[in-house]
Amino acid sequence: MVHRIGYIVGSLAGDSINRVLAGALVRLAPDSLELTEIPIRDLPLYNRDDEQSPVAAVTDFKQAIEASDGLLFVSPEYNRSIPGALKNAIDWGSRPWGHNSFARIPTGIIGASTGAIGTAVMQSSMRGVLSFLNAPQLNAPEAYITFKPELYGPDGEVHDEATAKFLRHYMDEYAAFVERVLSSTLPGHVGDRDE
Repeated sequence: MVHRIGYIVGSLAGDSINRVLAGALVRLAPDSLELTEIPIRDLPLYNRDDEQSPVAAVTDFKQAIEASDGLLFVSPEYNRSIPGALKNAIDWGSRPWGHNSFARIPTGIIGASTGAIGTAVMQSSMRGVLSFLNAPQLNAPEAYITFKPELYGPDGEVHDEATAKFLRHYMDEYAAFVERVLSSTLPGHVGDRDE
């Protein structure tokens, strides 16, 4: 069975290294996963006043989350935390109260940085947020990627076999995790996810 996985890149930059990493993950994912980006660029700043009549970008975003069998967050770390654009997207996806689009969807978090700790602090913050949103998380293997541009090609190729092996293993583990979560939550997986 093929599972539809939405992936969200936490950076808005066109030349984001996390977008490069996402391309590699798409290329290395097992055949059981079909990955599609869920863009966050067009989301307005979250405002509770707009919850009841959101713009199309918000409703499209929530529908894309709810149509996914799993979510993969591929994100940088800004100032030791979650990038503002990603947190904004999470806030929209979880609102209004009682309409949390993330509930019970299996998630994975991975990120690349040019620094040695490779987004570890951001991922720790994300885990707290996703726990509150009742979104099951792949806890192991953890994936904090120190990005070296010479290892990646423009179309998602990974030129270093050790790196490719690690990323392939991560995606295999994520695929198995998605299968475990969905098998324990079906048939109610697609449908009412209200909290």
